[in-house]
Amino acid sequence: MRPTDRTGLAIVLSLIALSLFDAMGLVIKLLSDRYSAMELSAWRNLFGLIPSAIAVFGSRAWHTAGRPLRMRQWRLALGRGLIVTCAQLCFYMSLGLMAFATASTITYANALFMTAFAVPLLGEKVGWIRWSAVLIGFAGVVLVMQPGTDAFSPYAFLPLCAAVFYALVGVTARLFDEDVLSPLISLYSSVAALAASSMIALFWGGFTPIQSWSDFGWLMAMGAFGGTAVLFLVASYRMTEQSNLAPFSYFGIPLAFLLGWVFFGETPWNALFPGAFLIAFGGLMIIWRERRLQSMR
Repeated sequence: MRPTDRTGLAIVLSLIALSLFDAMGLVIKLLSDRYSAMELSAWRNLFGLIPSAIAVFGSRAWHTAGRPLRMRQWRLALGRGLIVTCAQLCFYMSLGLMAFATASTITYANALFMTAFAVPLLGEKVGWIRWSAVLIGFAGVVLVMQPGTDAFSPYAFLPLCAAVFYALVGVTARLFDEDVLSPLISLYSSVAALAASSMIALFWGGFTPIQSWSDFGWLMAMGAFGGTAVLFLVASYRMTEQSNLAPFSYFGIPLAFLLGWVFFGETPWNALFPGAFLIAFGGLMIIWRERRLQSMR
């Protein structure tokens, strides 16, 4: 357990982050018929800088430390921004092409990928029980994607790729020095993501003129939701072990289904179940095994 472990607060922050991510996803799906995923990614990162900057300049710890803007691991922080951009592009495209709950559910496989990435990146040891849990979760992903059936769509690989990139974002948050402030990490990553997404958008045809003040307001809300969610998620990852947060990440699956039903009239029961249960069950097996191992130490 890390010396700065604050599991309760970390869980609360992660649940708030998940709710904000779903709110951001709703806005993206709403705007996806008028703006490309590349454009939405750039706008999200632009307006997402606002909560990141406010968090940095409003941090008492940052002022106490002498208001540092440099960090030793700046390459890692900027690299995370590039990974964030890849995750955004995959996820945002999937929201415009798939049912909201289906795309969101597949991305929750990121907790399974985080277990796999924790081995080479964090040096964690993963036994056969946890690897079995990962395989069960992947079986759930396959059921949701429904390959080999008429319901299968190659677009389902987009949220799966997003899950891989989001898992990398989460795991790499644990590689930073303890004294580096979470808001500063988020600010670095946001700047890198903004630069990368803007260049991609310009390369793929440029930016569509904003069609109304309403759209402009939604774009600002999208960035605010996403920027705040990332900030909370980075903070939660650095407060406790990954395994303590994994089961709570599945709170987003029923929430995504509810929001997709309320706002878009989508009820993809056949696509989500029982695959969604297996995804959640695999994650819960991982956390159960983690707790058992900790109690035996």
